[in-house]
Amino acid sequence: MPDTALQPRPTQAADTLRLLNRRLPVLAAGLAVSYTSTLYLLGQGWYTGEKAKFHWFNDLPEWKQLDKAGHFWGAFHESRGAVDMLRWAGIPDRQATWYGGFVGFLLQSPIELLDGRDPQYGASATDLAANFLGSAALVGQQLAWNEVRLMPKYSFHTTRYAKLRPNVLGRSLGEQYLKDYNGQTYWLCADLAAWLPPESRWPKWLQPAVGYGAQQMVYNDRDANAALGLHPYRQYYLTFDVNLMRIPTRSKLLRRVFYVASIFHLPAPALEFNSRRGFVMRGLYY
Repeated sequence: MPDTALQPRPTQAADTLRLLNRRLPVLAAGLAVSYTSTLYLLGQGWYTGEKAKFHWFNDLPEWKQLDKAGHFWGAFHESRGAVDMLRWAGIPDRQATWYGGFVGFLLQSPIELLDGRDPQYGASATDLAANFLGSAALVGQQLAWNEVRLMPKYSFHTTRYAKLRPNVLGRSLGEQYLKDYNGQTYWLCADLAAWLPPESRWPKWLQPAVGYGAQQMVYNDRDANAALGLHPYRQYYLTFDVNLMRIPTRSKLLRRVFYVASIFHLPAPALEFNSRRGFVMRGLYY
């Protein structure tokens, strides 16, 4: 005889169905508008030159792999948003994870079609791999812990290098935010409190973080960089980060702001290591 106590009550099932009927159309419309807008903005800000026949290009050695970190970060958070929105729409956790977990990969991969027709670029298999790994990292954490405990984050600062090649590294601040890899740093922040016992005195909002960046990248050609007196090098960082999702608040608006802002690393003191200067203490780095 079936255990009826484990089955959802008719009223509960009806409430879930009404929630789905009300929220899923809103979710689908919002996704369609945001994705179309993103592709349009990319087309206006990045893919503005002549078009070529679709082709592949191995760009793995370029930009010290900062662009791959960006693909990973973007796919992770697009998948994270999709999973959480499906939960908001009333879909159970495990189903939301599988339905939404690879949305980041599906959203970012068509960009390779634009790259593939750009004479200066080309579709990249390693970009596709980074997209997949970003989504897979989100799915893996949701399946293991039903939450995100290792959060990839991003920070940006303007650099002097963009002015040396504005057509590639960006003319406006918005373009530089996407194109100037010299000013980008990617972080991995650990929600340490999630592993500690409830009675621990460790501040729940404080989390250790490691970061990765690079400098002096104007051209991908070593000789062209050297002609400007530049020699690209990698940077590694160790710091602490604020986990905004751990800050208690009753405000729905603040919770939404914290959710969006949680994809960015906030300015903080950091210990940097690079091959040029060794260890460098940064008073406030972002």
